Amino acid sequence: MTQSLDAAVRAFQPALPLGVAFSGGADSTALLIACAERWPGQVVALHVNHGLQAAAADFEAHCVALCGQLNVPLRVLKVDAGHTPGQSPEDAARIARYKALSALALTEYAQAAIKSIALAQHADDQVETLLLALSRGAGLRGLSAMPAQWQRDGLAFYRPLLQVSAADIRAWLVARGVGFVEDPTNTDQRFTRNRIRAQLLPALEAVFPQFRDTLARSAVHAAQAQGLLNEIATADLSAVCRADDGLPAVKALQALSAARQANALRHWLASAYGVIPSAAQLAELQQQIAACTTRGHHIHIKVADGFVERKGPVLAWYRPA
Repeated sequence: MTQSLDAAVRAFQPALPLGVAFSGGADSTALLIACAERWPGQVVALHVNHGLQAAAADFEAHCVALCGQLNVPLRVLKVDAGHTPGQSPEDAARIARYKALSALALTEYAQAAIKSIALAQHADDQVETLLLALSRGAGLRGLSAMPAQWQRDGLAFYRPLLQVSAADIRAWLVARGVGFVEDPTNTDQRFTRNRIRAQLLPALEAVFPQFRDTLARSAVHAAQAQGLLNEIATADLSAVCRADDGLPAVKALQALSAARQANALRHWLASAYGVIPSAAQLAELQQQIAACTTRGHHIHIKVADGFVERKGPVLAWYRPA
């Protein structure tokens, strides 16, 4: 069930001190204020300046001013969020943002080592993420949408507002008379997510008023099923991978059913290298594994920004220099 913002923050139990990712927008502003009120003196605002638009300096200035009013420490890091060939601008910005948040949390100038970081994605963001995954034909990993908690770089990351609607967050700010910045890219309907927000969510609201709750439950079911697949993949990889280097043996992979082989390969690439193969890339890889019956059979298949190659009896992935 969706919650009020106050109830969501009351239920939030992070290890302190807490860093709050603070862009200056409505969602992160509400989260920062609510957390600062609940844990006075234990909250640090973390602002990442991507420098991707002319208003970036104004956003940073707004964050400085508001944190001064709240008496909340603010840490700022400017990053280069430019994307590489074949990489989407959104992915590049997301990767740069998480690296910057970790760097800000772990810097020596913080009065105490930050143990947790809170992000302000909410129930509408979760629905948009699920609908995007459906539009791309995603599997269970994509349909799991955004996790409420995970570990990265020795820090605990949280999304405490995933059960709070965007409308409720803005109403909470209006009731308090608190201002925030509006990112102009959020209304640019050249981006699929923005079209979903502007066109699909109002239609869903009209036909299925409880869509945030029901789609969130579907994402939870998908995440549970993905967790089970991960357990199976871990067991299969322990059987097919060499103990010395963790590389999967071709002959051992051939002994798995097609579904378990695909699951194991996906998990190996994601856990060992942080890459996810497309459906077409995975299908081609499995075809080559099935055809690999001679010592001289060559495998060289593009996966993400690298290649899977056969190296003797095993497979390996590498990224070109």
